[in-house]
Amino acid sequence: MPDPAPQPLDATCPRCGAAFHCGMHDDRPCACTTVTLGAERLAALQREFDGCLCIACLRALAKSS
Repeated sequence: MPDPAPQPLDATCPRCGAAFHCGMHDDRPCACTTVTLGAERLAALQREFDGCLCIACLRALAKSS
C-alpha cells in the first residue's frame, strides 16, 4: 500500500519556528500522540506556548525529561 499523500504545512512551531502539519483535526491520530510528556512538563509548555509544537520539538523535550 502506498504512503498517504503528504499533508500541507499548515502550522508554525512556536518553539523553533519550523513549518509543520498539525494533525489535530485529521481522521487519524496526530503524530504528537506518539510522544509522552509528564503532566508537569505538559502544563509548563501550555503556559509558555500558544498552539501546537512540531513533532521534532516534542521529541526533543520528551528526551530531555
